[in-house]
Amino acid sequence: MRARESRLRWWIAPITFAFGSLVLDASIVATDYVAKGRIASAAPRTVTLRGPASFASISNESARSRALFAEAGKVLLHERCVNCHPAGEQPLQGKGEPHQPGVVRGEDGFGAVALRCNTCHQAENYEASGVPGHPKWHVAPREMAWEGKSLGAICEQIKDPARNGGMDLSKLHEHVTHDTLVGWAWNPGKDREPAPGTQARLGELFQAWIDTGAVCPSP
Repeated sequence: MRARESRLRWWIAPITFAFGSLVLDASIVATDYVAKGRIASAAPRTVTLRGPASFASISNESARSRALFAEAGKVLLHERCVNCHPAGEQPLQGKGEPHQPGVVRGEDGFGAVALRCNTCHQAENYEASGVPGHPKWHVAPREMAWEGKSLGAICEQIKDPARNGGMDLSKLHEHVTHDTLVGWAWNPGKDREPAPGTQARLGELFQAWIDTGAVCPSP
């Protein structure tokens, strides 16, 4: 009888240990997801943008132009924008983490042949799963990469028609002010932090920057 009980304890012990390890592993994974922001633990913060009038006291027009672009740069350097302007082949997510699953931009920016962006990203945000969406969801072209660049370098880049999709300054203003995919940055869903200010305020800053000579900050 004692031998039988001993054998029974020998079987039960590893089962209990394995179950305990499973619970511990699950706890670690959940903690990791919270730490990386995949499970929201707090409401996203909201950052404001100053309007062009805030820079009227800068008498030097070139200096005012640079200051206006620096304010607009709070949007351009935000993760809602940089994540879709990656330097490599893989888009980013969250606070600049590699996209999961490990997709790539593909030849046209809409994903690889076997895994297009719209396989998961539908026409609008899907709140139940947290997957963001837009009808034109894609990665910016390679020549429009912003990841790892200074604001001055991004400024020179977006002014260059060879690297901005052939846009002059007027079309660039139209793009940042009215493009709905750009506008997604202020409606990202699922507790994501939106870009600073509003799309309309960004448009105002861009127009004032253009009106003052579209001067770029130092690279």
